[in-house]
Amino acid sequence: MDDKERCQSCAMPLGIGLYGINADGSLNQEYCKLCYEKGTFRESNLTLEEMIGRSFAYMVDELGFSEEEAESLSKSIIPNLKRWKPSQIGKNLDD
Repeated sequence: MDDKERCQSCAMPLGIGLYGINADGSLNQEYCKLCYEKGTFRESNLTLEEMIGRSFAYMVDELGFSEEEAESLSKSIIPNLKRWKPSQIGKNLDD
């Protein structure tokens, strides 16, 4: 993966207009607006396996990746993002 800032939940590239919003209304520099809103994850019960499946489907259906490449990337990148590290699962970001 390249050196662009990426959402630490779904790996989407981050930039102006794509950052999530903290509870105080400030921009969250780690999570995108599709994953993070008003200081919490939009889908707090989403599992790592579900995120990998969504990433896989998006890469195949929308970006034209082969199934093999999408599976390899999803399974190697998503589990290493901050949200999915064992020390972060179930943790409130405001803690």
